Amino acid sequence: MTMTNPNSLWQNYLLNALSSAKYDRFFPHLELVAMPLGNVLYESGDEVRYAYFPTSCIVSLVYVMESGAPSEIAVVGDDGMIGVSLFMGGGTMPNRAVVRSAGYAYRLRAHLLMQEFNRFGGYRNGALHDMLLRYTQTLLTQIAQTAACNRHHFVDQQLCRWLLLSLDRLHSNELTTTQELIANMLGVRREGITEAAGKLQQAGLINCRRGHITVLDRPGLEKRACECYRVIKAESDRLFPPLQLASLTPHIPIQIQKSGLINNESLHIRHQRR
Repeated sequence: MTMTNPNSLWQNYLLNALSSAKYDRFFPHLELVAMPLGNVLYESGDEVRYAYFPTSCIVSLVYVMESGAPSEIAVVGDDGMIGVSLFMGGGTMPNRAVVRSAGYAYRLRAHLLMQEFNRFGGYRNGALHDMLLRYTQTLLTQIAQTAACNRHHFVDQQLCRWLLLSLDRLHSNELTTTQELIANMLGVRREGITEAAGKLQQAGLINCRRGHITVLDRPGLEKRACECYRVIKAESDRLFPPLQLASLTPHIPIQIQKSGLINNESLHIRHQRR
């Protein structure tokens, strides 16, 4: 089955992998919210009140130095969620979470997520519990590999990794972004990104125009990237093999209503069983 609606909750891997019983408990509480470019979901130290499950947006996890200089440590798209500190025992965000590719996400109140995570009490052998911990491992792998990449590899290699990780979460060959934004995310000078993008464009791998980057040769981009992208991708594929879209989709009618929760653009979903 092909999913044509990028804002369907089935587009998010974690939501799509839930069991039928979890569907019934989660869905009445999920809200579809607009995620505009640059929107800051959390600052470092903020209490995590919602878990966010992106469908068509990308959220950057960013560490901000005392000087104000940002550096991206991981990206989250339809592969995962924002708010892992909830079930890791922290309860607050260790870094900034900011939207760097606009779209939509589903959000769930923190206490509802924790009710499901802890549903099995001390035994804790639930599928959701295991799945969220596996996702956390993929996120930690991405953070560690990003740190190593930023320290040891050339800017054009870092740019290749950044582009490939973005494409994996957008399922498109075109990104709406600027070289200045990429420079901020990678923690390098804008001139370095301009030079690196020029090399990739000259090699016929990408095409750059104002505010847009189109990947023309993905296999070539993967060959040009350092091993960091392959390490991140391999760990993600190992822990989360490809899923078919949820077979329950045709059986759950969804009514979407305006709720005005965020800038009057949020949507609240109600699910009815036949």
